[in-house]
Order: sequence, then structure tokens, then C-alpha cells
Amino acid sequence: MTTPTAFARTVRGTGPGLLLAHGAGGGIEANYGPILEGLAARHTVVGVDYPGAGATPKAQDPLDVDELADQLVAAADAEGLDTFAVSGYSLGGPVAIRVAARHPERVSSLVLSASFAHTDTRATLAASIWQQLFESGQHSVLARYLNLIGLSEATLNFLTPAQVDATAEQIAPTLPSGTGDQLDLVRRVDVRGDLAGIAVPTLVIVTTADPLISPALQRQLAAAIPNAEIAELPTGHLPFIERHEEWLKLMSDFLARNA
Repeated sequence: MTTPTAFARTVRGTGPGLLLAHGAGGGIEANYGPILEGLAARHTVVGVDYPGAGATPKAQDPLDVDELADQLVAAADAEGLDTFAVSGYSLGGPVAIRVAARHPERVSSLVLSASFAHTDTRATLAASIWQQLFESGQHSVLARYLNLIGLSEATLNFLTPAQVDATAEQIAPTLPSGTGDQLDLVRRVDVRGDLAGIAVPTLVIVTTADPLISPALQRQLAAAIPNAEIAELPTGHLPFIERHEEWLKLMSDFLARNA
């Protein structure tokens, strides 16, 4: 993949290294914003925005999961981090797994939230519709669809249809330019071959009310990683919106034992 510049970087805090890998159609601030300061209270937190997210220019070629992983490690190098834990959310999970596979001597632990090693038919279909709506310019429709596939049933039904519509109108203009490229990678990525070789402490946070990445698919990921711990979080695919304090606590408690 050709990248015009290094990926835009977010850095917070001091202490042991913690790298953040975000999800498709998101960004470091979008996906980790509500818990960034909490994580930075004990760690040097470093994240990069994928091409077409945040301030990183859109890519000219299809995204490659190894390039995303290596750019994240390059950001750690630039901040002087020799070793680090890695947190991957959604698509960031495969990115984090590739970091551990390509740089095993540098990774101290993994936290994988709402994530997958490959997409099943359901998730592939959802990502395909998401990508088609984005690339066809139907961003208001897409924003409504994102409420449907992102929020838990309980949270979505707590809102009125008018509130959902109002939220969608706020989301539509903010969709990252690289959304289509990132969803293309979601549909292609497959890191199942790396899982048996992961030798560091790993926490898989299963989002149990997730309509996008099913809890069953998330548990398959955990089952394939030797000695992985599982924690359940009763949220849809957006823990940073629905359950950010509980998400932060699960991550922080695990990292305190394993960073």
C-alpha cells in the first residue's frame, strides 16, 4: 500500500506503553475518546488513525492489515516504546493480532473488544451494505443503519424514532472519507492462522448485545487463543457510547495485572 505520509498519531499519558487500534469507519478519538484519559492515567497511550480517518490522508490502494500493524508499531518507535500492550477494537482486533504476530518480543498483552479473526456471513453482509451506502453517497440512510447495527436493542429502543433520525443527521456529515476502504478490509481480513501462536496474556471483551459482530463469533476468537480470558460487557457494538466506564474498568484491571 502506498501512503503519502505517516499515519496521524494520538499520544497521551506516561507509563507502560499501550497501543490502540481502532475500528472501521471510526478513529482513535471516535472509538476511544471517552476512555483515553482513563487509560492515560497509567500508560503512555499511542494510537494511529487509519488512512481516511482523523488527519491521515485517504489511501490510493487497498488497505493491508500488515501495513496498519506496522504503522502502529512505527508510532510506538517514534515515542520511544520498546514494549507495549495492544488494545484492538472491532477491526482493530485483527490489527492488534498482527502486531503480536509480527513483533512478538515487543507485545506484553492484548485486549480485544467487540472483535473477530474473520467475518462470518452475517458480519460480511452488514459490512457490505455499510460500504455500499457509503460509496453511493446515501450517508443519511447509512447513519440510520449504523444505529441499527451498532446499538444494543435496549439502547436503540430507549430512543424515539425522532431521536434516532436527529442522531443520524448529526452522524452523516462526520463519516470518515476512508470508510469504504476500511470496510473492504473488514470483509477481506483473516488472522485465524495467527491465533494459536499468541503467547501473551489476552483478554477478549465480548459485547453480548452486539448486532454487528455476534457474541458467538467473538467467543470463537477467544477459544482459538491459548489461555485467553473472556469478559462480558452487556452492550452493542459501541461500548464507548453505551458502557464506557465499565469498558475502561475491564481494560484497566486486566492491564494492571498484565501490562
